[in-house]
Amino acid sequence: MGGADLTGGCLCGTVRYRLTARPFDLGWCHCRMCQLNSGSPAMAFGSVEAIDYDIERGADAIRRYRSSEKGERWFCGTCGTPLLFREVEGSTYDFSVATLDHPEAAPPAIHIHYTSHIPWAAAADDGLPRHPQGRGT
Repeated sequence: MGGADLTGGCLCGTVRYRLTARPFDLGWCHCRMCQLNSGSPAMAFGSVEAIDYDIERGADAIRRYRSSEKGERWFCGTCGTPLLFREVEGSTYDFSVATLDHPEAAPPAIHIHYTSHIPWAAAADDGLPRHPQGRGT
């Protein structure tokens, strides 16, 4: 994966963003909120400092949903693409890796909240660590 300047956006093209730093903590999240947010058994995510997620176009189309006391989810208000999760009291954004123009540049390295995985959608034998809850558990 290159350093910075990874670009991405939503399905309809209304929202475009650029990552100005290398993402970290790349992984799969199997929590129930990510399942419902994405409509998939797991959601691939990566983290960047908030300052390194530069919205280049469509900021006014971004909608926010307070999904828990801990944070909110951002999505395109036009097409519904889930863009990121933001901890209310944190300084990082967990963005949806699949929204990158080249998601192959940011492969997952961990599974988190694996105790919530859907049994018929168990993760492949990819050799990645499986944390029962969040990172580091």
